[in-house]
Amino acid sequence: MITKREFYIDGTWVAPLVAKDCPVIDPSTEEVCAVISLGSEADTDAAVAAAKAAFPGWAATPPAERRRLVEGILEQYTLRKAEMAQAISIEMGAPIDMARDDQAECLPWHLKNFLKAFDHMEWIRPLGPHAPGTMIALEPIGVVGLITPWNWPMNQVTLKVIPALLAGCTCVLKPSEEAPLSSMLFAEFCHDAGIPAGVFNLVNGDGAGVGRGCPATRMSR
Repeated sequence: MITKREFYIDGTWVAPLVAKDCPVIDPSTEEVCAVISLGSEADTDAAVAAAKAAFPGWAATPPAERRRLVEGILEQYTLRKAEMAQAISIEMGAPIDMARDDQAECLPWHLKNFLKAFDHMEWIRPLGPHAPGTMIALEPIGVVGLITPWNWPMNQVTLKVIPALLAGCTCVLKPSEEAPLSSMLFAEFCHDAGIPAGVFNLVNGDGAGVGRGCPATRMSR
């Protein structure tokens, strides 16, 4: 039995403020394969506070440095891709070859493409030929709340987290409580890649709990 009751907040794994266990079911066996915790509004607030505190520093980090750190997530995946495939296989009940060759590979596929696009970004550019002295600056918006579904979990997590980090935003991720194991491993990748504390946070929970706390309107409080 896999036990993953902690949340990743402000660069460390922390216990939920109020214990509330949630079984994770392996659909291929219909048996419990793991136990996680469901977060509360207070857990969400703690993650948002950490992300807000980290935002000024991350937004001011030079794009090249943000790129280097995000590329480190890809390096961690390369080192531990067998673990990612296994996590996806368990939480989704997927055949291991599908989890390894299709599901898990969404992470490097999308991350590499985001890096290619990133290299062509003009963070400060003229408004146009008619106003060459008027400049447009692309700036991060702030803290973003990211909610991802159970199906194709690494696909959705990568599509949301990676561009947010590259843009200079900080994140609070709520993965599906039905398929949380791969996202928790992704949090380990972020930590081991050196993503600064508070820049990426993960709180497990259901839609009525943590999910209600993750919209952008709440993040801007």
